Amino acid sequence: MALAVKDTAPRFRHRQAPVRVAYHRVLVPIARDADMHAMTIACRLAADRDAVVEAVHVVEMPLELPLDAHMLEEDGEAKRLLSDAAAVGDLHGVRVEQRVVRGRAAGEAIVAMASADAVEIIVLGATVHAHVARRVRALGSTAEFILTHAPCKVLVAAGVGRP
Repeated sequence: MALAVKDTAPRFRHRQAPVRVAYHRVLVPIARDADMHAMTIACRLAADRDAVVEAVHVVEMPLELPLDAHMLEEDGEAKRLLSDAAAVGDLHGVRVEQRVVRGRAAGEAIVAMASADAVEIIVLGATVHAHVARRVRALGSTAEFILTHAPCKVLVAAGVGRP
């Protein structure tokens, strides 16, 4: 004869308050105008928490040039993009630190910066092209490198682009 034990104690479902993560340093790589969507998301994460958003543009230097070579056109574009990123921060009441970094590969420079600055999250803008969405490298090599090697959380703000 088998005995069955029935639990007659009342069951209460406890609703737990949502966990709020407090980020103090948020890093946003800015490589093109489309990355302003990622900047907006980063500012929303930082707005209520008195966090700092670091907007960084990496000027990728060719191997045949030294890292301190003059790249006037690239430096001008970097300043324009970072100025736009700072304007997004102003709209959200968030302090934005702007940095131009030179490196051989953008992904490596961003991961190194995240490690050095004790960044808690990287908000990465990425465009997933509909015609390559099922392929492994739909996000691109820089995004793949950051996702694989980042020393912190990575939030990918992806939009679908046209072919």
